[in-house]
Amino acid sequence: MKKFLKIKMLSLVAIVFLTFACSDDEDEVVTLQTTPTTAELTLAAQVDTVEDASFAVVEYIYIENVEETRSTIINSFFADCATITVTPNGDGSGSVLADFGDGCELANGAIVSGQVVFNYSTVQNESRTITYTYENFTYNSNEVSGGGTINRIFENGNGNPQSEVMASITVYFPVQDVTATRSANRVREWIEGVGSGIWTDNVFSVTGNWDTSFSSGFTRSGEVMEALRREATCPHFVSGTLAISQNNINGVLNYGGGVCDNIAVITIGNQDFTIQL
Repeated sequence: MKKFLKIKMLSLVAIVFLTFACSDDEDEVVTLQTTPTTAELTLAAQVDTVEDASFAVVEYIYIENVEETRSTIINSFFADCATITVTPNGDGSGSVLADFGDGCELANGAIVSGQVVFNYSTVQNESRTITYTYENFTYNSNEVSGGGTINRIFENGNGNPQSEVMASITVYFPVQDVTATRSANRVREWIEGVGSGIWTDNVFSVTGNWDTSFSSGFTRSGEVMEALRREATCPHFVSGTLAISQNNINGVLNYGGGVCDNIAVITIGNQDFTIQL
């Protein structure tokens, strides 16, 4: 998701990281290996994007094919290249297979392939449980495997549908030849566009926390401080803040004030660093 940091800016980031990494023990030596690199910052951000975008595919499959509002769909998130098969069990539960073949362009321009499989339970107390799995699935050429469990609430305290998600996924980035493994607990609340039947006016609010480890040897955790806003027509979060801890160094990632752009700000101590997503 983040393409690069300016070299001059990265030097400042490294200095600040090293300053905050030092302990009270004057004999302790902090090596450059404890300082996140441009590639690490970029990969960590890309996992955030790929995970949320892949889950959005799962959610749209459910919204358009299972949830009661499906009869009002005016324009679909999915093109004809997607084959979605719903198999009801007769008691309100069932299963869904979404097959995107070797490549299928979604309405938002993303290219996906492979399959998404999920099972949904009967409705109890205005909610249902959904389990989902990615099978040979790719999102914009990044390989996504694993899945999770959703507690799908039809109407929360704000009167909105929401998905409470426990996920465990792996993302392989072929360009960097790096694998990221993530466990996440989050809530994705549908705050705008509910029932309109038009996917382009949908907006989701994301909260929660997640931990990610990379085959290249570093880890990053994130916890939402201010809800992240995902507008269906924008490839990035447009606002919200995320507290991040990477290689035991803490910072805050700020996605901005609501404009769909590729700019975000990382704050470390008293220093702000602008990055391009």
